[in-house]
Amino acid sequence: MADSGRARPADPDAADSRTASPLTVRKRTQQSPGLRPRYQSSALGHCFKKVTLTKPTFCHSCSDFIWGLIGFLLSVCAAQKKRFCCVCRKHTEGNTALRCEVCELHVHADCAAFSCADCRRCHLDGTLEQDTFPHHWREGNLSSAARCEVCRRSCGSSDVLAGMRCEWCGIMSHAACYLSVPPECTLGRLHRMLLHPACVRLDSRNFSKMHCYRITESHELGGRGLQSLKVFDGDDAVKRSYFRPVSILRATRNEDVVEAALRAFYLPDDPQDYELHEVGGLQRFHIDDILNRNGGPDNRSSLRDGGDSWLLRAKPRESEVIKVHAVQRQMLTPQEKVLDKLQEIRKLSLRQMNQTRFYVVENRKWAVQVSLLIGGLPPLLTREEYAHLIQEHLTIKSHLVNISHYYPSQGAVGLQISCFSEAERIYMLAKDTSVNSKMLTSLVIPEIMLNSLGEDVCPLLVFVNPKSGGLKGRELLYSFRKLLNPHQVFDISNGGPLAGLHTFRQVPRFRVLVCGGDGTVGWVLGVLEAVRHKLVCREPPIGIVPLGTGNDLARILRWGPGYSGEDPHHILVSVDEADEVLMDRWTILLDAQDMSEDGKDNGFLEPPKIVQMNNYFGLGIDAELSLDFHLAREDEPDKFTSRFHNKGVYVKVGLQKISYTRSLHKELQLQVDTHNVPLPNIEGLIFLNIPSWGSGADLWGSEVDGRYGKPSIDDGLLEVVGVTGVVHMGQVQSGLRSGIRIAQGNYIRLTVSKPIPVQVDGEPWIQPPGHIIISAAGPKVRMLRKSKQKQKKSSAGPKDGRSESPSSRDGGH
Repeated sequence: MADSGRARPADPDAADSRTASPLTVRKRTQQSPGLRPRYQSSALGHCFKKVTLTKPTFCHSCSDFIWGLIGFLLSVCAAQKKRFCCVCRKHTEGNTALRCEVCELHVHADCAAFSCADCRRCHLDGTLEQDTFPHHWREGNLSSAARCEVCRRSCGSSDVLAGMRCEWCGIMSHAACYLSVPPECTLGRLHRMLLHPACVRLDSRNFSKMHCYRITESHELGGRGLQSLKVFDGDDAVKRSYFRPVSILRATRNEDVVEAALRAFYLPDDPQDYELHEVGGLQRFHIDDILNRNGGPDNRSSLRDGGDSWLLRAKPRESEVIKVHAVQRQMLTPQEKVLDKLQEIRKLSLRQMNQTRFYVVENRKWAVQVSLLIGGLPPLLTREEYAHLIQEHLTIKSHLVNISHYYPSQGAVGLQISCFSEAERIYMLAKDTSVNSKMLTSLVIPEIMLNSLGEDVCPLLVFVNPKSGGLKGRELLYSFRKLLNPHQVFDISNGGPLAGLHTFRQVPRFRVLVCGGDGTVGWVLGVLEAVRHKLVCREPPIGIVPLGTGNDLARILRWGPGYSGEDPHHILVSVDEADEVLMDRWTILLDAQDMSEDGKDNGFLEPPKIVQMNNYFGLGIDAELSLDFHLAREDEPDKFTSRFHNKGVYVKVGLQKISYTRSLHKELQLQVDTHNVPLPNIEGLIFLNIPSWGSGADLWGSEVDGRYGKPSIDDGLLEVVGVTGVVHMGQVQSGLRSGIRIAQGNYIRLTVSKPIPVQVDGEPWIQPPGHIIISAAGPKVRMLRKSKQKQKKSSAGPKDGRSESPSSRDGGH
């Protein structure tokens, strides 16, 4: 189709750039304290969020220095090293800056409106198909040790925006050499575990990149003295609850507030022509009023009295200016040749030829298929009951929506929707809906096209717990989104493990990487066990990046005692080269009953419950220390952000229990494989599935004993060990002693006569008296164990994997 007439910009930001320069926008921002906290460009654009930059940072647009100030991160697209702005090419130090979570774009906040909408395309949207996959080149911000793929000379610089890097395969080159690189990208060293964009389909119209990549929006204030406003762009935005957050100083002129709201929606018009109305009220304020609300209570605006939602309106006008653009469209017949048409237009007018655009429109209609996963529903209902709940709370249109999958154990359903507007409505409404006092979750789920997966591809499904390991979990989430396809990286705090497993349900072969502590690993294993029958690959092997405090399972699988800043690229290579091993899992039945002094049952105290155990199960002093630590963390969770602090709290709790005495052998009756086992005088009893306990201690010991076999994670046996108190536990963790060996078996039965602290894999509670039965939990699970050779290399290798050329790492492009 030929579009003759005035050329239309490819992206909305291009139109803005014609009316204002980066200098103009920066001056506006300097005049207005109310900076926009988030920017959203067009379909392939970038989305920014405000953060506090704690390290020296350079803006991707003007290259000024940023350090210790409030900055901006591209939150689909989040700068911590010396970076340069991709727009104005200056350092990002000393200024507010943004970074893309999907590609390595860095810009100043003032330059964001002028950035190109060229973020990585990570999926097909149902209307585009590609036969070849080109490199996604990004200029500059390379390591100073980077080497050119073509001439093998240094191509990185920490002083200027120089060099090119492919955001998929990672190869680097000079700006003068990169055109010599073969145009098709092979995805580099990680191609076997990466979901090729051509394998992922997502009908993403009406959904932002934040929604598509399940990136949680944060509306936290950027610093002291700031307040956040929700600004809606019209009645439709209010209905859909779609707003842009605008942060302003508390002492701000209304004119500046209106200007900040206009910038948030990329409206280059005069602020004098607009005003803000309070949503749900009649109050409005105009630019001729002055906000200075730091005085007494009488001077405080409704902005601070709960009125934080505002509607941006144009002022009534007596006359309007209507802009009319001359655009002519002409459809070419199959017989007409494009070259002949081009020459014909050129003869008519060179100016008209310069404004003519040719484009191809496929002559067929795509069937819209939008998949949503709705979670937070009551568990263990039937399909019909879930359909009734969805209809009652979300008022779905049954002819457009059907339940494609349902997971009763998780209280979640998958919806297939054949209308974009209906999908958007359900998505937004579900986020504001609660069922039985529990808020629903709503996630956009992509479709993995199996016929496009290569035979040698075993994609990696990554779960990251950003709350683990301080801020390291969040950093890993950013890194893995850039190194892999963001559609295979899931924030486990947003929808849990089910979202990832549901996305990969049809993939015949894949691996899982869990970034978190032992509790996070157990969470993933538990959900995997519950939905295994819904997966084509029922036993995907699981690797670990240890972000917890103890990390006992990660230790015995050679992933280390804790993540300490290793290069994420090296981690993924280690996962690719890891060995598969089997591990036992155990089911613990806790049957609380009213026990008499002679051990007889006098009725149920509470319904029996079943939990899964991977590492160990403890009763007595061990569990009591875990319980005290758990309660302290619940009281002040912000203080428990580092392993060093957490272990310090454990020591403090232990010292308080040093005089603890409890004759556990009088309160427990132990039966192992149908044999009654007498207990010595102990304060704690622990059942081990793995040979690591309490942050790496060898509780069983290495001494050879003819009565017992050598412990193994897949031998189908539990090791039963006792400890005499806190001092004994400290000696075990110091390596001075081991525990008291009591038994070894595959079926355990305990009778508890009094309430007792218990803990399963670090999760403690008080268990009422009754019976406890431990038995094998069905099939063994497949885990990934880091190869010894890779373990040695990683301890001596460079920390910054991007400083190496990918060709030197994997033998060529």
